[in-house]
Amino acid sequence: MSERRDHGKDFWQAVALSAGIGKRPKRILFDGAPLVLFRSAQGIAALFDRCPHRLVELSTGKVTGGEIECPYHGWRYDGEGRCTTIPGHVGEMPHYRVRRFAAIERDGVVFVSSGVPQGEPYLHCMQGKDIIARRVRSSTQSTVIDAAENILDATHTHFTHKGLLRGLTSKRHLVRVEVTGGEGWVEATYTGEERQQGLISRLLEGERTRTIGRFRHPGIAELEYWGREGLVLATTFHLRQADERTVEGVGWLIGRRQGLLGELKAFAFKSLFNIALHQDRRVLKSASDNARFAPQALPIIGPLDFLRRDIAAIMEGKLPPAASEPRVHQIEL
Repeated sequence: MSERRDHGKDFWQAVALSAGIGKRPKRILFDGAPLVLFRSAQGIAALFDRCPHRLVELSTGKVTGGEIECPYHGWRYDGEGRCTTIPGHVGEMPHYRVRRFAAIERDGVVFVSSGVPQGEPYLHCMQGKDIIARRVRSSTQSTVIDAAENILDATHTHFTHKGLLRGLTSKRHLVRVEVTGGEGWVEATYTGEERQQGLISRLLEGERTRTIGRFRHPGIAELEYWGREGLVLATTFHLRQADERTVEGVGWLIGRRQGLLGELKAFAFKSLFNIALHQDRRVLKSASDNARFAPQALPIIGPLDFLRRDIAAIMEGKLPPAASEPRVHQIEL
């Protein structure tokens, strides 16, 4: 089948951590457009970051009484984008507006949409469960498809994350990979690798029964690590193309609630994960920089790049190939 998804913008995208939106406004790029986030009288607000008067960045102004004030002439706008104050003006207020974007806060994360999304935003793969979670954000020079595939790619961990996610030896295990998918999602389930030898696995995991890597529309990459007693660790990363060369990410790091031990593991997980993020940022930037040299070339889709075509199809609004033809592979990890 090749049915196409709705290509509208009626979906939520994670854009910032709630903790990053304080008394001062915050500027972000959203689909290449500048937005200003601030706390209005009605809650979190997202406006196009440009005063219509002289086109100054509103994000360089200040928030006063739940409204954002332009630093040039003091014009103020409420959370709906309506101009409420023009200092010095006498008489009826003109009906000036700044474009407003839908915005919502959930579980410590700010979500924005340029459309009219129905329902709540998707958070992470274990929402509603009794877990312990930490939130992270990252910025990478790349594309969403490259960044997502990097998160879900098991084979690069032997080289990019050697010692952290994988052991220092060349020993590998024969692993079975099942790829399945559906409308707006694809996942690969890995079985046969009982334990990784890297630092993260040694400190935070026990015996492993399976690993799941999943991509969801519009740009959500998830990893789940399961043991005999259920989920051990998981990550859900929301990715979006901020501008032509920059991918912004907001994510959850998830573990089991185990009292003080769980808190200690969560602290270690976040610290080690940030190291892995730095390693991935470095290699993605290297690839992005090198791809700019002539002649232009498309990357090869190798025999172990199980999800690349499926992710590309989902991002184009199509059903992934795995939806109609599930696949089984064997690899050495």
